[in-house]
Amino acid sequence: MAGENDESYGENRHPVNEYPDDRLALMFACCHPALAREAQVALTLRTLGGLTTREIARAFLDTESTVAQRLVRAKRKIKEAVIPIAVPPAAALPERLGTILAVLYLVFNEGYLATDAPSLTRADLCAEAIRMGRMVVDLMPDVPEATGLLALMLLQDSRRDARVDARGELVLLTDQDRKRWDQAQIEEGVPLLMQALALGRPGPYQIQAAIAAVHAEARKPDDTDWNEIVALYDRL
Repeated sequence: MAGENDESYGENRHPVNEYPDDRLALMFACCHPALAREAQVALTLRTLGGLTTREIARAFLDTESTVAQRLVRAKRKIKEAVIPIAVPPAAALPERLGTILAVLYLVFNEGYLATDAPSLTRADLCAEAIRMGRMVVDLMPDVPEATGLLALMLLQDSRRDARVDARGELVLLTDQDRKRWDQAQIEEGVPLLMQALALGRPGPYQIQAAIAAVHAEARKPDDTDWNEIVALYDRL
């Protein structure tokens, strides 16, 4: 995307060293508020998340042609309106954070259940979403939904090795070997969730993380607190 940035998207005028990672900085840059929210997400998923149009269409529950048109229109608007896709100052980060979290969530989802891949999952996408999620939390430690999303991704990814059998087929949650769950990720994810909930501003990522935590803390399926699961889904 370097050439496009140079010719159509304006210059990066914000000190990159204020960001822990160039890719994260560019993600914030792509999410310019002058673009419609869906266009921001689609453009960021395509140019920086590395997802194909087909994968983005699946994420949006939309057709490939619709997503392709959305991408074309977004790029055209950037060029014709001379919208400066520059890395924003710190004060402008909150208004773009919702889109960034949506992008990370969708990148992780594509890794969790891949659209076009030899295997059921793509560990590389999950790892990248978690990596950038950590950096977002470092930038904004007092934003509970950012911390909640990181907790959610860690808790979901903790089951990755147990979700697929030797033939590459999906193993349902109740049939998984829970000894294969990554306890280090669970032990990181649950406290992060508690930290987010303690801020008193619950949102959908935190509630989804809470559902994942109930499953993660059950040593066997019969130990699952299904009443709590139902209550959380009602809240969601």
